[in-house]
Amino acid sequence: MPELPEVEAVARTLRPLVERRKIRCVHVLHAIATKPQNPSHVARLAEGQRIQSVQRKGKYLWLQLERGIVTLHFKLDGQLLWFSNAKKMFEVANQQESGVHVDVAFELDKGALGFADGRHFGRVLVYESEETCPAITRLGVDAISPDFTPAHFAKLLAASRRPLKEFLLDQTRVAGIGNIYSCESLWHAKLDPRRRANSVKPAEARRLHKAIVSVLGRALECCLHPPPDFRDPEWWFQGLEKILRVYDREDKQCRRCRHLIKRIAQGGRSTYFCAHCQK
Repeated sequence: MPELPEVEAVARTLRPLVERRKIRCVHVLHAIATKPQNPSHVARLAEGQRIQSVQRKGKYLWLQLERGIVTLHFKLDGQLLWFSNAKKMFEVANQQESGVHVDVAFELDKGALGFADGRHFGRVLVYESEETCPAITRLGVDAISPDFTPAHFAKLLAASRRPLKEFLLDQTRVAGIGNIYSCESLWHAKLDPRRRANSVKPAEARRLHKAIVSVLGRALECCLHPPPDFRDPEWWFQGLEKILRVYDREDKQCRRCRHLIKRIAQGGRSTYFCAHCQK
């Protein structure tokens, strides 16, 4: 599932392609991608408008239009595709022999941007403004923004009784951290994911904040080298497994103390940690 580093890499790569481009037409090829909104509503708000900028907060990405926004949420497997023009897109989109899946396509005055999620969890929605989008307004502080300070983070921890892992996954507290980077951050900070957030001491809170910033920064660098290739439908982020220290390493030796990594379920997700050195 794309987390903050992946979505930020997508945003940075997308900006030079679409900013200042005019949306000529919106093609909704699979209506499920715009639910609960009607495809005609999405098209009506977006068509004829120029894309002013590409914005991101947490795992959400949106196109800032002259009037309103188009939000893109990738969920588990969503991705963006780029075509030289709409004709090229229609030649391959959803054709069995091509293997190229497209749910929604934005035909621009130069090029065409496709949104694809073969499992149909991802969504493309429109709103009159950032403030009228419930999903964005509910988001907490972005984990790589200047507002994510050690002091602010410590206050958030102190106000929550949830287990640390579940706290980090709560997008209304800190936006952008998912299952992978929460496990990684807690391992680097040497903190047990089962501990209550309000049990974390000031020094531990500073250590966890530093770990989050470091883990996300390193992952972002990995996601940008190489950058996303929207022209390749088979492209996905490469090399991230090389920087992971604990995620998906059940029964393998901890890279720090050599004890075996454990996996437990928390909030319906798998948590990977070392019970020996994470306290």
